[in-house]
Amino acid sequence: MTTHTAQSQATVPIHRIALASFVGTCIEYFDFFIFSTASALVMNKLFFPALDPLAGTLAAFAAFGVAFFMRPFGGMLFGHFGDRIGRKRMLVLSLVIMGVGTASVGLLPTYAQIGIWAPVLLVVSRMLQGLAVGGEWSGAVLLAAEHAPASKRAFFSSWPQVGIPAGLVLSSAVFYFVGLLPEDAMMSWGWRLPFLASAILVGIGLYVRLRIDESPAFRAVRERGEVAKFPAVELVKTAKKSIAIALLAHAGNSVVFYMASVFGLKYAADRGAGSGAVLLALIVAAALQIVTIPLAAILADRYGRRPVLIAGAVLTVLLAFPVFWLLGTGQFVPCLIALVLAISVLHALLYGPEASFLLELFETRLRYTGSAVGYQIGSMLFSGPTPFLAAALFAWAQSIWPLATYMVIAAVLTIIGVSMAKETRAVEFVSGK
Repeated sequence: MTTHTAQSQATVPIHRIALASFVGTCIEYFDFFIFSTASALVMNKLFFPALDPLAGTLAAFAAFGVAFFMRPFGGMLFGHFGDRIGRKRMLVLSLVIMGVGTASVGLLPTYAQIGIWAPVLLVVSRMLQGLAVGGEWSGAVLLAAEHAPASKRAFFSSWPQVGIPAGLVLSSAVFYFVGLLPEDAMMSWGWRLPFLASAILVGIGLYVRLRIDESPAFRAVRERGEVAKFPAVELVKTAKKSIAIALLAHAGNSVVFYMASVFGLKYAADRGAGSGAVLLALIVAAALQIVTIPLAAILADRYGRRPVLIAGAVLTVLLAFPVFWLLGTGQFVPCLIALVLAISVLHALLYGPEASFLLELFETRLRYTGSAVGYQIGSMLFSGPTPFLAAALFAWAQSIWPLATYMVIAAVLTIIGVSMAKETRAVEFVSGK
């Protein structure tokens, strides 16, 4: 009876729900990624000019990584209220906070204008971005997954995932065209344009998100009076294994993606490929991922989440060294092949099924908090440090072997985590389980 009632209340078609989740995620990650691209290309010169080039790059990547340390706090905060008062409200709030954090970067004075306060304010703005993204991912995939039919849950929950490479394409394309400006114009005002443009995109995202319904699964839990009072406390008491699985499962895709899209961008450019050419290769690879992520999710609906995730991790072990050999050539075509392998293939296989896999580890009343904590603490441990550690390891070894080994270790952790879990594709959502 509960299942029928909850389903009958879902008046908005699943395709519209999934599209709304995609649009919002695309906008939030556009905001998030323009900072990562700027970190690789301009932040060290504008906000850390007193440091030598290596130290400035490390400082810029450290500022980039600060957001990942804020993401677990955002996950717990948004997860608490998402499990208490609903998914939709938290998604609207996360978009507003992201817009404020991103637009503020575009208005910041540089180190040359206000000295040490420039990098301080940069870090504060990045912290706001991290807080917002901490609540975004779980809310977006939850809204899609909890409206979707069980047989297509991985596919529809991958739509918000697709918003991430779409945001990367958009942010990289914007910086590619901004990079065509004369260098003086680029460094004085051109770099600000992508950050300021995000305010317009946030307005579009808010319009879309305010027109969707709350999820049927959450409404069913609320109608039965089973809403968790303190989701995080209950999570620690009842779902320790699920949290551990989520953390380990997230390792592979985190390291692969940020190794390729942030450090790989600088590494290939420094080898002679040129920043414009590498950005173009990144745009192509991310655009292809808009197709390969849902394809991986379709495979997960058909064959299960575990086989697809493990296949992606095994391929990462096999291809980690070849990816860096190709990037190290400093030539456009090999760099393009490397980024397509890393982002369009490896990351898609590791990421496409992850939304449904993580959500299905937790019961409905704790699902927002559980998936957010697992995903965002995983991001803090594995995503945020990757560009910084990669730059430091390369400076130490002057070789790619520590970087490829880093990717291999992350993939092995994913294999361990996924192997600890049972297959979850048969989990029922609307009933509250």
